[in-house]
Amino acid sequence: MSKKEKIKPPRKPMLDRFPFTWFPFNLLRGMILFLQDLYKMARNHVKRSIRLQLMLTFAFCFGVSLAFYGISSALFGAVNQNTVIDYSQGMESIDREARSLADRFLTPSRHSGSGNGTSDESPEDDSNEAGRSESGQPQAAVPQGTPTPNPGTAVPVPGVNGQEPGGVPGVPAANPQVSPQPSQPNQLNNRQGESKQGEAVQRKNFENTVKRLVTYNKLKIVITDLEGKVVFRSENAPETYVDVHSVIRNAMETRNFESDSRAEFSSFYPVTYNNQKSYLIVSGIPQPNISYHKGENPLSILASLAVFIFLFYFLTQRKMRYIEELASGLRIIATGNLDHRVIERSQDELGSLARDMNFMVTDLQRRIEEERRAEQLKNELITNVSHDLRTPLTLIMGYLRLLHDKNFETPEQADGYVSIAYSKSEKLKGLIDDLFEFTKLSNHDVPLHKKGVVINEVLEQLLEEYVTLSEEQQLTLIRSLPQERLPVRIDVDKMIRVFENLLGNAIKYSPKPGVITFGMIREREHVIIRISNKADALTRDELEQLFDRFYRVDKARTSDTGGSGLGLAIARSIVESHEGSIWAESENGEIHFYVKLKLAS
Repeated sequence: MSKKEKIKPPRKPMLDRFPFTWFPFNLLRGMILFLQDLYKMARNHVKRSIRLQLMLTFAFCFGVSLAFYGISSALFGAVNQNTVIDYSQGMESIDREARSLADRFLTPSRHSGSGNGTSDESPEDDSNEAGRSESGQPQAAVPQGTPTPNPGTAVPVPGVNGQEPGGVPGVPAANPQVSPQPSQPNQLNNRQGESKQGEAVQRKNFENTVKRLVTYNKLKIVITDLEGKVVFRSENAPETYVDVHSVIRNAMETRNFESDSRAEFSSFYPVTYNNQKSYLIVSGIPQPNISYHKGENPLSILASLAVFIFLFYFLTQRKMRYIEELASGLRIIATGNLDHRVIERSQDELGSLARDMNFMVTDLQRRIEEERRAEQLKNELITNVSHDLRTPLTLIMGYLRLLHDKNFETPEQADGYVSIAYSKSEKLKGLIDDLFEFTKLSNHDVPLHKKGVVINEVLEQLLEEYVTLSEEQQLTLIRSLPQERLPVRIDVDKMIRVFENLLGNAIKYSPKPGVITFGMIREREHVIIRISNKADALTRDELEQLFDRFYRVDKARTSDTGGSGLGLAIARSIVESHEGSIWAESENGEIHFYVKLKLAS
């Protein structure tokens, strides 16, 4: 590679080169995911609350009933529709034309001048200038659209001496006689001429508008002064005097355009006509407008109410059936059928009620089974205690009777009878003591005096006592204890009683000669002790019943092959009071007893 060649950096991916290209799509994706999570959360809340379900059902049914009410109102209203003649649009049309005419008097016009230029001054300015004499005195103003008479010419006044306004209908009369004016400068005369031309054009447009309204709209147009005297009228207006107050009152009464009767309507506007404050009155008969109004029908309300009831009943029918199912299941359980279970069909309060009912039935069934088992054990206890107490007591009474009756041949034979009676009484006392201790342990009436000890040392001392006893029974005791000191917090006397019972059973039931194994291991925060010996294989049920009171593998219950039957039951009660556990396992012709205790911190 030459020095001139340059190493090109690796090309960046498309997403890195354009980091903002995918921004809208990521934002849209985030919004969609947010809406999905929101929908799932709302759905879960609705599923878990029957109150929300009823509220949504009610809202849905109410909305559907409103929609149905609108549709049914349209259908039934079309059948019962009423015809209404309305004059409001005609009255609005007359008022609109009157307002258009009034605007002609209110808006100042700008006219085009002759020649090359245009004048920007209004006719009012021209008339004001023309209406002043050389001495500065004001003269009569000339209205727009009215020709200025020649000096010295008399002009007839409308409504005076019986004259009608104008010689032609619809044409306003001229102003009263104007005194001759002195000559003005040429510039002023030119401006007056231009103003006159513009006024003539506006006058012509006003006349054409009036004729159009009279011909096509059949309207009557009148302009009066402040006293009501007519100064302008259309062709179809015969009035020479108008009561202005009556016109104003009638106009104000009908200004809301809600009249439903075919009567003459007048629109009233104040204007300035011929430089005088005047009133524009436009009258006419408004054109009718036919409309159709839908009538009210009670069937639409009844139908929408029926739709609401039907929908609400249909949508809540499933919940009501489930409530009836729960009530029926509760009645079945009340009859004593504790095997019956209700089905959990929802996650709301009804499903929680079904779950609680099933839990209640299960717990009740367990309690009843425990009571039945306790009753059965009580009966067995009475039977077993009677049997175990009667046998030694019968022997004691028999030998005592022999001694009482002098039924012996030699003093040595009498001493034998006494020895047998004494041994049987000791056995009877041990049975009574075991029964009493088991009862107290079962009822938690025995206080425990716990203290911290090293379990290795305690068991080592106990095993030394059993070495000689094992050798006498042709048994070998093998010990396997760890060197690690394992501290526990126990009642030493009670716990020694447990291991004495286990070692005593191992020595008693092991085949001779044989081996007994005693081991100990640490398992996290616990210590496990195991005692093993040769024995016949036991089933799972027999292993579980070993720790029951008065249970013996020997069904004959002879005193030669077994003890009181309370040793293992007492051992289990003591271990459980120390928050430990005890159990038995059988495999390969051996039986193993395990005791698990918690280590002290």
